[in-house]
Amino acid sequence: MSSPIITKVIEEMNKLPDDLQQQVLQFVTTLRQQHSQTSGNAWDVLESLTGTVEAPADWSAEHDHYLYGTPKHQKADS
Repeated sequence: MSSPIITKVIEEMNKLPDDLQQQVLQFVTTLRQQHSQTSGNAWDVLESLTGTVEAPADWSAEHDHYLYGTPKHQKADS
């Protein structure tokens, strides 16, 4: 029997294309490994994952664009 959270994660995963599903699997695997190696708090785990996910250079400034499809705030350099 699975929890409601696991069920929701599986539903969302099924909506993703294969390449993104692979990235999520790699992230979960890394997170699990970090958790088993670290007895620290959540901030320590997040810090250990810094730089492990590939993202566009303007991710932090334009996260709403990448997450929700809103227009970018900054114009791209040409």
